[in-house]
Amino acid sequence: MTATSSETSPALASASCRARSVLDRIGDKWAIYVVDRLGAGPRRFSELHRGIDGITARMLTVTLRGLERDGLLTRTVHAAVPPRVDYALTPLGQTLRTAIGQLVGWADEHLDEVETARSDYDARSCPPPCEESAAS
Repeated sequence: MTATSSETSPALASASCRARSVLDRIGDKWAIYVVDRLGAGPRRFSELHRGIDGITARMLTVTLRGLERDGLLTRTVHAAVPPRVDYALTPLGQTLRTAIGQLVGWADEHLDEVETARSDYDARSCPPPCEESAAS
């Protein structure tokens, strides 16, 4: 039986709201890529930027700051010219990497099934004129 909002205790609702803020961070597509890339070891900003297709420098900066704030990664500034900054997963971040690895593994394992389901859905949902224009 699923609890409705009127059946949920205040403590449970509070915990749910707190968990949502964490899930919002770790469920972000860029955070998943950053954690995955850092799983292989410390990386510089430029390495992460080059290794994550489609992410802007600004979005990478925002993502790194959020992950650092949540205790999932560390930022180490090295005294060098030019300044060098490395990012690495914390032990907490490593536990997230394990979970992300399982999710990626599931996606790899079921990719063909998902693509087939998408094709079936699109074929059912797209009226005949749509199918003709999609073929063009």
